[in-house]
Amino acid sequence: MNQVTVIIPNFKGADCIRPCLDSLKDQDYMDYDLIVVDNHSDDGSDDIVEREYPEARLIRLSDNFGFSRAVNEGIKASKTPYVLLLNNDTTADKAFVRKMVEAISVDDSIFSVSAKMLQMDAPDRIDGAGDLYSAWGWAFARGKGKKSSRYTKKCDVFASCGGAAIYRRKILDEIGWFDEFHFAYLEDVDIGYRARIMGYRNVYEPEAVVWHKGSGTTGSRYNDFKVRISARNNMYVVMKNMPSLQILLNLPFLLAGFGVKALFFICKGYGRPYLSGIKRGYLLCRKSRKYPYSSRNFRNYVRIQLELWYNAIRRFTDIF
Repeated sequence: MNQVTVIIPNFKGADCIRPCLDSLKDQDYMDYDLIVVDNHSDDGSDDIVEREYPEARLIRLSDNFGFSRAVNEGIKASKTPYVLLLNNDTTADKAFVRKMVEAISVDDSIFSVSAKMLQMDAPDRIDGAGDLYSAWGWAFARGKGKKSSRYTKKCDVFASCGGAAIYRRKILDEIGWFDEFHFAYLEDVDIGYRARIMGYRNVYEPEAVVWHKGSGTTGSRYNDFKVRISARNNMYVVMKNMPSLQILLNLPFLLAGFGVKALFFICKGYGRPYLSGIKRGYLLCRKSRKYPYSSRNFRNYVRIQLELWYNAIRRFTDIF
């Protein structure tokens, strides 16, 4: 039986799905299953997959249910110990799948591995080298826009970017799959956060490389939909994963962090969707269950908190 299933969520990817799937054909490790989950595209990209890539199992959804639901449908259909998520607007280096499987196989405590994502239009620049999270309530891509030569060492990260990441199925079944309340954005930070609470690791593998176009589905870096849903999910990640005492401990940072972002988006002309998203995130938290707190995980919460403070300082110095 194959060890890994590559899962590609697709929505209107007619102009990018071929390069993505073609790059998987050129892998030096071919012992993988391939599933493409289509979110009710109307551009013919699902037909491209069905017609031109018979090696891929195509799952068609009846509506656009978002990234999280698409991924979960792929996980449900998989039978392997590992699942590897890949955005439809990426192309993979020929050693990508092998390096990801090797990286996650070395230690049972590793929940996920994040690839080295390079910008497709500027391949010497990092698109993401794992995700970090801070006491400001901000999640950010490690190394974004910086020289790729600075990110050549393996290391632990807060979470893996779901655009190119491998996950251990056994731990997914333990902590829960991707939270479909997110729809899209920050669902990878949320699931990485839950794994950290339970004492598992997320790591960065610099030898597993993909090139990422970016904004392949939403079409731009900032737009009403993206700003609103990202703001909503920012609030949701905080309220869901932090115990009440930890929220109080971080409250000055959180108020400052959300306040700065509000000013930023107001200046960009997106103040209304940002504030609307924050409100919706708060209401969403009232409707859904917090991740259960256990005193057995107290040391993990302490480690996470120290990392949140460290990343808050790190992010502040990066900006200023």
